[in-house]
Amino acid sequence: MTTAGPEPVGPTSLLVIAKEPLPGRVKTRLTPPFTPAEAAQLAEAALVDTLDAVLAAPARRRILVLDGTAGAWLPPGIEVVPQSAGGLDERLAAAFAECTGPTLLIGMDTPQVTPELLAPALEPEAWRDCDAWFGPAEDGGFWALGLAEPDPALLRGVPMSTAATGAAQRDRLAAAGLRVRQLAWLRDVDTARDAEAVAAAAPGGRFAATLARLSRGAGGAGGRFPVTGR
Repeated sequence: MTTAGPEPVGPTSLLVIAKEPLPGRVKTRLTPPFTPAEAAQLAEAALVDTLDAVLAAPARRRILVLDGTAGAWLPPGIEVVPQSAGGLDERLAAAFAECTGPTLLIGMDTPQVTPELLAPALEPEAWRDCDAWFGPAEDGGFWALGLAEPDPALLRGVPMSTAATGAAQRDRLAAAGLRVRQLAWLRDVDTARDAEAVAAAAPGGRFAATLARLSRGAGGAGGRFPVTGR
């Protein structure tokens, strides 16, 4: 986990929207091959890696928008606010409503995220001639969304958790006349194969270590889920 010290400061607020990593409530598409308890361990590791990246990135505020209760996994330096009720579009909209000024929102499904990947949207000049930043996900969704002026209406009604979610959100930004810049493509952790690919992309993180430990406990290459590193 990130060592204690002064966090870098920048002009943009950073939001992380997440669920408390409890068995049966997170990463349900990882079961099987993993048990609900193991899936929760992977979710916690993904969240910790994400928060570490947030702490190491320059930000005006760092806010965890949490469905549930914070645990020992929460590092110092992160504000916590509760998620609102409603569908994901409503919860994302409410998260942006917590902030004023430039704001970048990410989720907990991309533990391979780094300060370098976030940097284009957090630099002092990030919002010059730019109204929004968009981080596309390989499954058709998005892993990051930044708004120079947070407007919850830009998210309400966008169909979430579909292969067309990213395109629909980009269309919403374009329809509002916003100038959009793009962040790197990233892969969400939804399935066991996603987990393997993401761990291979970020082998030094807690997520990769947790996946390797669980896979060794299942018998390694001969177990239910071989980690090949490919």
